[in-house]
Amino acid sequence: MSKDSAKTDGPETVAPENRNVPTAAAPAENLEPGSIDISFSPGLAEFLAAHDIAIGFTSYQTGRLYLIGRGPDQKLALHEAVYPQAMGLTGDANRIYLGTLTQIVRMENVLGPGQTANQVHDKVYVPRNLQTTGNVDIHEIGIQDNGKIVFVNTRYNCLCEPSLTHSFKPIWKPEFISEVVAEDRCHLNGLAMVGGKPKYVSAVSRSNVDKGWRDDRDAGGLIIDVESNAVLAEGLSMPHSPRFHNGLLWLLNSGTGELGWLDPEQSGFVPLAFFPGFLRGLAFHNHHAFVTLSKPRHGHFEGLALDDRLKETGSDAWCGIQIVAQEDGAVAHWLRFEGAITELFDICVLPGVENPITLGPNSVEIRDFLTIEPTAI
Repeated sequence: MSKDSAKTDGPETVAPENRNVPTAAAPAENLEPGSIDISFSPGLAEFLAAHDIAIGFTSYQTGRLYLIGRGPDQKLALHEAVYPQAMGLTGDANRIYLGTLTQIVRMENVLGPGQTANQVHDKVYVPRNLQTTGNVDIHEIGIQDNGKIVFVNTRYNCLCEPSLTHSFKPIWKPEFISEVVAEDRCHLNGLAMVGGKPKYVSAVSRSNVDKGWRDDRDAGGLIIDVESNAVLAEGLSMPHSPRFHNGLLWLLNSGTGELGWLDPEQSGFVPLAFFPGFLRGLAFHNHHAFVTLSKPRHGHFEGLALDDRLKETGSDAWCGIQIVAQEDGAVAHWLRFEGAITELFDICVLPGVENPITLGPNSVEIRDFLTIEPTAI
């Protein structure tokens, strides 16, 4: 039995941005300036279907939130919405949180069970709350067991909650940071939630001076236990995206291009796989890791081991997603961008989602896409 279309007061077509992506990418040098081309591994749509998931990811460079699912024809479907400096991302089948240049956005799926939009989309994520923080360089976001948002405030070197009155409420900072000021001193960037609480963070260095982390990118990185303030690992190279999964603390050692975990006994980094790009986003689903890759901003990764590793392997840095087996790091599937998009940030897996879309807060469609909560009147 086919699903019923969602009953809305708006136009039938709510997401003109949604499109099926091509099956092959043109060489980058043949692309028009500002154009984007996408290629992906054969069977990626089937992989999403087999695991009953969709994927969300962000590009702060182009200010986009991307959602990838599969259409009724079982072709890969990509949807994009404009959010300035889209960065930290977390979500599930019914709700997505996104950090942008000046706001934290809460999006709600407005479709009920058995409903669809445009007869093809099983989820429509609509921005329902935009909490203004100002430009604090929001990196990663977590949801606590009390329902409150916690986010990495990189500009002020601390973890924060939104405030009803002010830009933010600091709730934790590293012990080596002397004060909460608008100076990106250690480049605090990643957050791992455990049991509904912020548990681990990543930082590029111990610096306590403005932009001091830039002088210690190659081997100054550390992972900190938020509860105890203990430094669990040092000597990392621009670590990002700590995640606790299946009993291990995983992270991206971005300066070396590696995904791995921390050895709890040796407090050392154990690499699982190398990726040809700068890594900033990590998510897990069952036995696979989902990683976002970016190209360098200035042609090469100055002062990082990743630069030498790419030269040694004869690899070109690329922008996109790789899905690897947690057991051995083997690449199961990938999606790659060529052209105007060169940097991605965060990624999340949306379980139980087939073909999602979202409406940007400034889109034409959102003006007339209206839904009414059921009532007894």
